[in-house]
Amino acid sequence: VEFLYCDLASMKSIRQFVQQFKAKNCPLHVLVNNAGVMLVPERKTEDGFEEHFGLNYLGHFLLTNLLLDKLKQSGTHSHNARIITVSSATHYVGKLHLNDLQSRCSYSPHGAYAQSKLALVLFTYQLQHLLTATGSHVTANVVDPGVVNTDLYKHVFWVIKVVKWMTAWLLFKTPEEGASTTIYAAVSPEMEGAGGCYLYNEERTKSADVAYDEELQRRLWTESCMMVGISDESRRVP
Repeated sequence: VEFLYCDLASMKSIRQFVQQFKAKNCPLHVLVNNAGVMLVPERKTEDGFEEHFGLNYLGHFLLTNLLLDKLKQSGTHSHNARIITVSSATHYVGKLHLNDLQSRCSYSPHGAYAQSKLALVLFTYQLQHLLTATGSHVTANVVDPGVVNTDLYKHVFWVIKVVKWMTAWLLFKTPEEGASTTIYAAVSPEMEGAGGCYLYNEERTKSADVAYDEELQRRLWTESCMMVGISDESRRVP
């Protein structure tokens, strides 16, 4: 195990990390996008993005795109490289505001968090479309880990914290249990060659209807490329 520092809330840090990783000239078979914050008060990343959208979504969007060439080089016909992105059941109630992705007009911690998680599902589906269209030996899937007992809940209202403390042993998954579907997506032979799936409890299931909107997927992708300053390769794909 080797540690390389990467701050997903910083576009500069992400670019530095990718540069350091590529300098090692190692293959990349699995990328798990799992950093995140939840229900934080209104604040911005160093790049000026609303924190939920900037860290939860844009950070992973940029990281994945900058590592795509390495993933494509590492995948083979019999052993695809795999991209696993961790979303949440919260995406089912999320709304994507393309005209206000930074939640400037009306900030709601719940709304901003849900939007970031919906964006991750849209991103995964569009990414898989592009990978398939270019014949790449890389798959992209999205995972719902369930309700897991971690420090992610430190910004929730105090009443919720009390309820969590009282019921976590019964209603919440342990971190190990919460990681099981991500690990399944990363290494299971059953997922070889399968992409564009939404997984919960190690099973393929249906995501929110809006996540299948191909036009919305494309528009979010294009807008995201402009935000993080990379070229929009999707324009070259039918």
